[in-house]
Amino acid sequence: MSVLASVVNPKIQLNLGDPSITWIHRAGIAGLWMTLKQLEKLYPIAAERPGNLTWLLAPRSISLEWQGQDFIVLDWLLKQSFQINEDGLISLTGLNRHSINIETQINIHLGITATFLQHNQVFKFDGEKSWPLIVDGMEIDVEYKKVVSYAHQHFAKQLCDKQGQLLEQPIGVAGWLYPGSVVRHVAFTKETKFEEKPELAFALLYAPVSCHYFVLRSPTQLQHPQYVLVIPEVTNLEVYAQQYWSLGNLDYKYSHVSSLGDAALRFLTYKTVAIPNQVKRCQVILFGTVAWSKQQKTRTEIAVVKVTEIIDIVYKLSCISFSEYKIINYKNKNFIISNMLKGIIADNLIKGFLWWNDLYIKIINFNLSKLILYENRGIYNMIEHSKWDIEAQKLFIRACHEALKKIYAKIYDRTKEGQYAQIERENIRILSQLGRCTNVENFRKFIAEFWGRAGQLSILEEHWEELLPLTSGIMDWKVARDLTFIAIASYPKSKQINTKNLEKAQLGNE
Repeated sequence: MSVLASVVNPKIQLNLGDPSITWIHRAGIAGLWMTLKQLEKLYPIAAERPGNLTWLLAPRSISLEWQGQDFIVLDWLLKQSFQINEDGLISLTGLNRHSINIETQINIHLGITATFLQHNQVFKFDGEKSWPLIVDGMEIDVEYKKVVSYAHQHFAKQLCDKQGQLLEQPIGVAGWLYPGSVVRHVAFTKETKFEEKPELAFALLYAPVSCHYFVLRSPTQLQHPQYVLVIPEVTNLEVYAQQYWSLGNLDYKYSHVSSLGDAALRFLTYKTVAIPNQVKRCQVILFGTVAWSKQQKTRTEIAVVKVTEIIDIVYKLSCISFSEYKIINYKNKNFIISNMLKGIIADNLIKGFLWWNDLYIKIINFNLSKLILYENRGIYNMIEHSKWDIEAQKLFIRACHEALKKIYAKIYDRTKEGQYAQIERENIRILSQLGRCTNVENFRKFIAEFWGRAGQLSILEEHWEELLPLTSGIMDWKVARDLTFIAIASYPKSKQINTKNLEKAQLGNE
């Protein structure tokens, strides 16, 4: 083993327990730990490194020691850490770059250039390249900028003085090094700029190594994706490094999510065969385009997410219940779109809400009404397998399903043919009426008419006392509205047009 048993006079010493550091500093320390561990394989003898560079890697700390001019050592270390491969992609030594496939490399390259390295002053490129990837038998051409150089490779100049020695005073930290750090007031740039100790700025350089990146592509803006940066809560450097490396090669489609919550929970709930996921919290930052800065992606949303047992269960249930993604062709190009409904559910979970909270309003706001027509089986599966804190809520859904069954039976009895189109129109009519419910009085009137049109409901007769708080407005009427919506959205489509089921419903109504 090449590391010293101890480092006597460390030039740089970093510790996860330092009270002055943040999430992204700890991620940087983890990225440095991963990089040094990989460099041990490439340069196992200290004499092979400038200044006899040596290091001590502990579960919560790193110490580096060398001889001679600081600049020579740091410049060598940064150039070894941050490289460029033959395809013009950013190549990070700490990720064991020789073992990861092209899909993973492209995901990381796109993620870093859309979060840390957006500005052309810190990211020099020479044209674009299109790389064809096959996803489920379909070709997707992924475009990326071919990098020539990037700021991480040359940062030793900022860390050292003119004599080549490590600076002792704080240095300015730009947004590319610490996303979100800005000058607070242009008139007082010197007084309000973000500064950091040189050794901590050095640690920040390595944050891109340990972070994760996800693409968030809207169906209405296919060519202008947003990106989510996931910063892990690192508590043990060795454990986190092993966990990251055990992820291996991830498919291109894995990096696609539909919301901030979806990205956080996909990262936190991901399990590898070799090592269980030890990270329970992460910070997620959404980078999107805003009206006042269309040239670059701006930090538009941020959250700290902790996964609990119930969140883990419900999120995984949503992953099983709904299709993960679909491929859309737009202007002769194929794009991956992650399931929007799963993203809405994930966002509810990370905010501490029930998975179906305000689902109707969010569906309308995102203009996803058509999506619901194809997701009824998934919503039904969520209802059947979710744990309900209040049994009356599930009873309410069952009452709505019974009402729908009898209403559909009457439609079938009346039309005999073309009943599916009639049922679709009926669904639209019911949802339209539901959309006009703006207060408790409107909703009472709606539910009375809805259930009244069905006729006698056995569930309502048997459980009217349990259902009374929901139907009368004693409980929040918006809860009942959401339950009505997921009941309509989850009613099995096969039952809507299955003659036998409809005939049985008729007999039950006689």
